[in-house]
Amino acid sequence: MPERIRHAKKIVIKIGTSILKSQKESFSRKEHHRVCQEIYALIKKGYQPVLVSSGAIALGMKSCGFKKRPKSMAELQACAAIGQGKLMHAYESFFAKRKVHTAQLLLTRDGLEDRKRFLCARNTLVSLLKMNVLPIVNENDTIAVEEIAFGDNDILSVHVANLIGADLLINLSDAEGFLLTDGTRVRQVTSESDIDSKLLMHLVDKSSEETVGGMRAKLKAARVAMRLGIPFMIVNGHRPHILSDIMGGKDVGTLFIATSGHKDLRKKWIAFSATRQGAIVVDNGAYRALLIGKKSLLPGGIVKVKGNFKEGQVVELETGEGKIFGRGVTSYQSDDLIRIAGKKTGQIQEILGKKFHDEVIHRNNLVLWGE
Repeated sequence: MPERIRHAKKIVIKIGTSILKSQKESFSRKEHHRVCQEIYALIKKGYQPVLVSSGAIALGMKSCGFKKRPKSMAELQACAAIGQGKLMHAYESFFAKRKVHTAQLLLTRDGLEDRKRFLCARNTLVSLLKMNVLPIVNENDTIAVEEIAFGDNDILSVHVANLIGADLLINLSDAEGFLLTDGTRVRQVTSESDIDSKLLMHLVDKSSEETVGGMRAKLKAARVAMRLGIPFMIVNGHRPHILSDIMGGKDVGTLFIATSGHKDLRKKWIAFSATRQGAIVVDNGAYRALLIGKKSLLPGGIVKVKGNFKEGQVVELETGEGKIFGRGVTSYQSDDLIRIAGKKTGQIQEILGKKFHDEVIHRNNLVLWGE
């Protein structure tokens, strides 16, 4: 077991709808109690768990008599509105008896794309953990539309792990981990390239009437977690004592080992949470200077500007072949950048009649994949 996991304290646990159901019930009180008991055992040992829990829509479906997951957004949001309170009541009923307070946080993606709101959510979560409160997070399904939705709780759990600087992210799944087509369990994944070259070809997703996501969504979440420097595990959430087994170092599930070095929280926000307003395409010389030479981006290396953006906004960086290799905060708006693209820094003042910086994106405001 990697050293970081052995000494993990802040742990995000993603609980899917399928973990909280049984063959007869879309939401099983017995299964919910079992999972809560394992989480409580972690708390008693001094760990600081944060839950990302599905189940609200399934509970709403059960209350409304739906046999299949509704297809209309209005009905899904209605089920979420009905079920969310019932889901929190289930958690509160269990933990209050054990003198553990719970707190509900409902998030939407746009709430984390703005830097100030991101920090507000982070400060709230950190304060709750300091107060020994158990945060329970879900997407705010009742108001989320496609433009601001996370899409599934697998990717939401990575956002939450990023918010608190988690030491470990555990995804409670139906599977023993990532399984190859011959049934062999993959024990560790050490690089993003392994996901592309070794795992995707074995991917077989199964759909569910009450859930979204699947193993494809978990691989997407794992890739981002690795990039952010957060160890990520896919384990069988139906297996008794799975959480204590993980923390005890037992050989369970699939561990995706963090591949990136430590980044500060601001760079993680740039890399993952912030809205991307456009893109800057650079030539091969600039690409090498950024990736190998660890330089800032200058206007001379820019060949194309995509989208409309203002100075201070986050843009993606692309090669001429269309490969996205990083993100950064631009010092110039798109209209000005189009005019100075390919030019020397000494020409900026003459062309624009003003000059804020030599650098279009300073190294301190730059995040490159693989660093």
